[in-house]
Amino acid sequence: MAREPNPNFMAGVPELMILRLLQEREMYGYEIVQAIRAETGDVVSIGEGVAYTVLHALEREGALKSRRRRVEGRSRIYYALTQAGLKRYQNLAGTWLTLARAIQTVIKQDSFQTFIQTFIMGGHHAAV
Repeated sequence: MAREPNPNFMAGVPELMILRLLQEREMYGYEIVQAIRAETGDVVSIGEGVAYTVLHALEREGALKSRRRRVEGRSRIYYALTQAGLKRYQNLAGTWLTLARAIQTVIKQDSFQTFIQTFIMGGHHAAV
């Protein structure tokens, strides 16, 4: 089954996840792509092109540093978080958590409204 691309509201998510993963250890691009899929239970899937675009932008901005390493005969570029990157992650995570809480509040209100309409106003009474 083909995966649909993530919706537009996912803008900024690759950057947030990359910064979070690089807090733990340095990683190379494809490893980051696989880690995002694994950590999110395959809910979020970014392509290597997206990952490398974000990695290069973050490196240009000083949020990441890179170094080339030979592993099993292959040359790979590993990325690591800088202090600026850690601060950027903390700011982004705070913004996303605030947004997620706000959305969750609205969803809960909607769920509660549906419950009221279905069970109370519709003549159904839930056992308490």
